Amino acid sequence: MQVKNLQQADRFAPAKVKGIALIAFAAHSYAVFLDLHRPMGIHLDFFSVGSLIAWLVVALVLLSSLRQKIDNLFIGVFPMAAISLTFALLAPDTNIAKDFATGLVIHILLSIMAYSIFTLSVFQAVLLAKQEYMLKHHRTRGLIRSLPPLQIMEKLLFEMIWTGFILLTASLITGMLVFDDLFAQHLVHKTALSIIAWLLYVALLVGRHVMGWRSQKAVRWTVGSFTLLMLAFFGSKFVIELL
Repeated sequence: MQVKNLQQADRFAPAKVKGIALIAFAAHSYAVFLDLHRPMGIHLDFFSVGSLIAWLVVALVLLSSLRQKIDNLFIGVFPMAAISLTFALLAPDTNIAKDFATGLVIHILLSIMAYSIFTLSVFQAVLLAKQEYMLKHHRTRGLIRSLPPLQIMEKLLFEMIWTGFILLTASLITGMLVFDDLFAQHLVHKTALSIIAWLLYVALLVGRHVMGWRSQKAVRWTVGSFTLLMLAFFGSKFVIELL
């Protein structure tokens, strides 16, 4: 539906698009609830966490679309959510379910929220890069016509990055409080990569504030920082659980 809207063919009303999106989100919510809640506790294996993050990203986009014109993020977000949910439902049951201490639950929630916001910022960065490229080449149909002005797109991107950065900082602090040794063998790669990603986000925000970084440079730093964070978040979990 959104692709047809961008192509200016058989346009669907925004209310209809959001209505179908809400139905899909409700179904995803129920599936995530069933997958996470097990008799032995909370199920947080590799694919379940991926589905949970995708669910939260969809929730953030839906909420943001009520006050910002970002419906076009649906094009990237909903396929990602469908794929992650499919993997979570079809993957072999790892029986990784247990009760977590309150401090650890807070740390996990902060980490998942930070990662979700940064995931959303990457989608926004890709749209921003595409918008700038098409404007430079005087192509103003389809996607570009449906997006807010470039300045608003940049502002929204850095709002996402600031929000994710605050959540990531809180996640690292709670991790220091919860774990006795953040550089233990099973945590060292995750910790090191998360700290490097955090430093890259610091550099990006300082560069934006001090040197006025914008457009392509901001996009490259956003994607690069997120790549490290993705390796920290999913890489270590993949190695520990699936290899």
